[in-house]
Amino acid sequence: MMSQTPEKRLEVLGLRLPRVSRPAGNLLGYKVDHGLVYISGQLPLDDGEVKCLGEVGQALSREDAYEAAKLAALNVLGQLSIATGGDLSKVAEIVKVSGFVNCVPDFIDIPFVVNGASDLLVSVFGDAGSHARFAIGTASLPRGVPVEVDVIARLDGA
Repeated sequence: MMSQTPEKRLEVLGLRLPRVSRPAGNLLGYKVDHGLVYISGQLPLDDGEVKCLGEVGQALSREDAYEAAKLAALNVLGQLSIATGGDLSKVAEIVKVSGFVNCVPDFIDIPFVVNGASDLLVSVFGDAGSHARFAIGTASLPRGVPVEVDVIARLDGA
């Protein structure tokens, strides 16, 4: 494992955890069960405000969508921070990432877009950030965003 804390690595990367907004609807932002943290789907929000809209391959480039996936993953980290009492070092590993990309029907770079989330998680957690994953293209996502990311993480001692 890397010697710096995940919070310090975020700082070195020039990133800060966004203020996490309450989920819209009858759901939780995360749920802990038997040492696993299930993070609900996170959008590319900055302190609760949508930062990126549109369909990838039409309104947005794959690079813009990559950045949107990175921002969604930052919101995942915000939820994980709440779940761990503000100590991301309690995350033993990222187990699985699920990525949904709102894209035109012939867009095939869906894995590239979701790499925005995967790359951030590995940058923050090192080897413990490596994970299983799926990346799926879809016709639309909540609030018109281009990407949604959810994560399953395992806590230390689980």
